[in-house]
Amino acid sequence: MAAENGSTLTEVATRSGVHYSTLKSYARSPGMAMADIGALLKLARTFDVSIAELFDFIEQ
Repeated sequence: MAAENGSTLTEVATRSGVHYSTLKSYARSPGMAMADIGALLKLARTFDVSIAELFDFIEQ
């Protein structure tokens, strides 16, 4: 996600309000991580996508 649009995890954390360590754990986990729905909503809003689109990206 971050590399896709040129943002760093720090920038995404700042823009989304999702803590950096949370994003880092999501980025490190292979496949699907157990994610907090609140964090997913914030990330979807940050990237102006639906949660479904966010999952589609994660599965790639």
